[in-house]
Amino acid sequence: MSIEIKDVSKNFGTTQALSRVNLTFDNNKIYGLLGRNGAGKTTLLNIITNRIFADEGEVIVDGIPSKENDQALQKIYMMSEKNYYPTNMKIKEIFAWTKNFYQDFDMDYAKKLADLFDLNINKNVKSLSTGYTSIFKVIIALSVNTPYVLLDEPVLGLDANHRDIFYKLLIEKYSNFPCTIVISTHLIEEVSTVIEDVIIIRNGTIIKNQSREELLSQGYTISGKASSVDSFIVDKNVIGTETIGGLKSAFILGSINKETIPTDLEVTKLDLQKLFVQLTNA
Repeated sequence: MSIEIKDVSKNFGTTQALSRVNLTFDNNKIYGLLGRNGAGKTTLLNIITNRIFADEGEVIVDGIPSKENDQALQKIYMMSEKNYYPTNMKIKEIFAWTKNFYQDFDMDYAKKLADLFDLNINKNVKSLSTGYTSIFKVIIALSVNTPYVLLDEPVLGLDANHRDIFYKLLIEKYSNFPCTIVISTHLIEEVSTVIEDVIIIRNGTIIKNQSREELLSQGYTISGKASSVDSFIVDKNVIGTETIGGLKSAFILGSINKETIPTDLEVTKLDLQKLFVQLTNA
């Protein structure tokens, strides 16, 4: 049970969006698909779901080639950043319409989530704000009960409270209905506590594909009095620093011998966002 991306390449004119991507999304895991704007994240998700086709390579879903294959595609639901629903259609009608395509869509759960988010399902799509457009799409994604759920910028326009509700619901849903979830997002700090595996794409190429713990073990954060931190990091591979008053934190790539750490400095795990910025620098 997996989605296999095999040697997938895609060009748009003279721009290479994806270059020989090989990747597997295993069963019942939460992945973070991270990359800067234009890195190829949405292109990859669109190829998986047949919204566009690869120039080379193929996508295999549970052993079935996905290209123009309804048997494979019905296993996948993708929440897009763009809205593909009829803007004049009411939310409750879209729920019913979705049920026709995804038989396991849980109508009662969708209505429960609509109440939780205070979403009026009698409204049509065009009347919704950016945040509530994301909310209604999130509700569908959490209610379809497909083996694979792809979320492209799922919290676009959501306020802090609604984002918190979404992440809690996602974990709850994953616990009660295990499936494979791929989250493509720019809010790396928020998603870092949710995802299990991290896939980083840069210029159409996968540069990292490993568990979050393995990735973050490649470095560490050192914090303390600014002068002490500055002395310690002289010969280290520092990818960034933050200073507040007289206190400073430095983000470092490399291994650490804790016996060499001065007693007035504190060592903690590497920050995923700082590591991402370093790895995706040109």
